[in-house]
Amino acid sequence: MLDVRRMQVLRAVVGTGSVTAAAARLGYTPSAVSQQVAALEKEAGVELLERVGRGVRPTAAGLLLTEYADAIGRQVAEAETALADLVAGRTGRLAVRYFATAGAGLVAPAVARVRQEHPGVRVELRLAEPGEALADVKEGRADLALLVRTEASDGLRLERLLDDPYLAVLPRGHRLAARRSVRLEELAEEAWVGSEWPGPCLDAQLDACALAGFRPRFVVESEDYVTAQGFVAAGLGVALVPRLGLGSRHPGVVVREVRDPVPVRGIQAAVRASAPSQPAVEFFIEALRTAADG
Repeated sequence: MLDVRRMQVLRAVVGTGSVTAAAARLGYTPSAVSQQVAALEKEAGVELLERVGRGVRPTAAGLLLTEYADAIGRQVAEAETALADLVAGRTGRLAVRYFATAGAGLVAPAVARVRQEHPGVRVELRLAEPGEALADVKEGRADLALLVRTEASDGLRLERLLDDPYLAVLPRGHRLAARRSVRLEELAEEAWVGSEWPGPCLDAQLDACALAGFRPRFVVESEDYVTAQGFVAAGLGVALVPRLGLGSRHPGVVVREVRDPVPVRGIQAAVRASAPSQPAVEFFIEALRTAADG
């Protein structure tokens, strides 16, 4: 097999026209350059240089290998540049798992910022349930997952992004509709429209209600924020909907802030703790935080 490093020595000799000049360019001694060329000739089984006056010129075989050495040199330089871009986070692939209500308010502006500032980074997005998202991160199928208040888990690094407060969704004409905000205990005797699947989001509501001294009486289970607004507008009850999940407001409802206490769901980014440092991942987390602050 031909030694690629010796081919680069041959390239320098052919390019400068002499062993001495090549040695000066490479920082070698002329003797070391001659030895490298001789070893390459032995590998090739043919003479690569011939003497011309005080210099040398390539044989047909030497010229052929010099052309290949040029191509290899360009490819190595391109590889070094590509590697530097990847290490710096300017290129690469970023696989992200997210949940629906984080899409518009957090993920979309974060992806837009990545495309603007690091167009060489390809972001692959997929909606996923919490269990699937966590498994994908732990097993290396995804680089990052957005989750709601996940407990610390072996193998994961959790980054807090924001606390998403729940808002009270009331029918127009409700006795509290004229208020700028409502105390959570004022909703204790109301019929409630469920807007969450069992899990951390529903737990955030129930925990806050427990602090206020009651457990909500759910009369409708919608488990969908848009549908919940429709049930509220029809007068079937009141609901709590997180700010990020509010979306377009139904014309038949009013939305008010909740206090004493404020129900919140904590939104986090999860990455694999043992994953090598990836600047693109850290930049995406920063972009998520910027979107959250906005």
